[in-house]
Amino acid sequence: MNGLGGSGRSTAASPGRRTLLLAHPSADLYGSDRVFLETVEAFVRDGSDVVVTMPADGPLSALLVERGARVHIVPTLVLRKSLLTPRGFGALVSQTVRGLRAGGRLLRSVQPDLVWTNTITIPLWTALARLHRLPSVVHVHEAEGSAKPVVMRALAFPLLFADRLIANSRYSAETLQRSYRRLAGRTSVVLNGVPGPDAVTQPRVDVLDELRVLFVGRLSPRKGPDLVIEAVDELTRRGIRARADIVGAVYPGYEWFEDELLASIAERGLEGRVTLHGFQPSPWAALATSDVLVVPSRLDEPFGNTAVESILAARPVVVSDTSGLREAAAGYRAATFVTPGDATAIADALAEIRSDWATRSSAAIADERIAADRHSVRSYQDRIIDSVVGLPIRARRSGRVHV
Repeated sequence: MNGLGGSGRSTAASPGRRTLLLAHPSADLYGSDRVFLETVEAFVRDGSDVVVTMPADGPLSALLVERGARVHIVPTLVLRKSLLTPRGFGALVSQTVRGLRAGGRLLRSVQPDLVWTNTITIPLWTALARLHRLPSVVHVHEAEGSAKPVVMRALAFPLLFADRLIANSRYSAETLQRSYRRLAGRTSVVLNGVPGPDAVTQPRVDVLDELRVLFVGRLSPRKGPDLVIEAVDELTRRGIRARADIVGAVYPGYEWFEDELLASIAERGLEGRVTLHGFQPSPWAALATSDVLVVPSRLDEPFGNTAVESILAARPVVVSDTSGLREAAAGYRAATFVTPGDATAIADALAEIRSDWATRSSAAIADERIAADRHSVRSYQDRIIDSVVGLPIRARRSGRVHV
């Protein structure tokens, strides 16, 4: 694993093989990060030299190397809400200048045949690809459908410079097209490949002792873990025994939100019933010891990997009835949809699942087989490989064009 020029090791590709540069915004292990792993493996399996660039090191890095990629840590602009304010303008400019310089050096060093940008939050790589006259693809994992039109257009503007766009849901694709209609002709939808656990732990026979509720994801107001705390509090007031395990961590700078969650737990007297476990590299152990997963996002989501993971683990799921979450959980009998932002609705859904546990757990077992087929990793990887067909990607030192 290299920083830019960090080890002096040659980055030249193997003769006759194409080199792909894949850019990713973080080295975490949440939904889009795990999907990115499968993208990398797809191109490695297809015989490409795969170079990955990220702005920071983290747990994803070692897994990328295991899959056959070379990793370079290179600074780049990662769009955050804090940068899109008057106060953040200076940082936006400085990160843009630094990212363009560092990215240009990496491109000259690696000499890729294609640039693949994973998510719209790192727009400089699409611009750099255009400047260096390289084919580019953007894999879109976002859908800011509730944002103001001017914000949506600003976020989508760099995509006009990409040759192709891959959206992870129909909702994501439609959101892009509302910003710029011309993006429709270069956008295709590839549903996320979601690997399941090595072995499925069957649901418990009954949940009369207590209902074990799980939240997995970023700790942020958008994702709604506070709603899970409120729902457990509401169940407790109704005399229904329940506990919640909250798995995930905050973005740097959002530590205040974790403090608010801890304060809410203390104020409600739920110290023995709600536990924050921090980040865990895999969701399967937590799912195996839970009864039901809650995905309580308040705002639009492009897709719902976590909801799919619940189904793959044969667990009922309570999910916000919105955007890509609706698309991800559609057609599963073990999925219950609730109004976004409504803790009482979540409590009602959990109480109903508990009272009808035999039916709901049986439905989850049946749904697991459907989800395993719908989100097959191998099928996903095949479609990712197909997504670059027709682009002028020339194999290095071979004169052969991959089309």
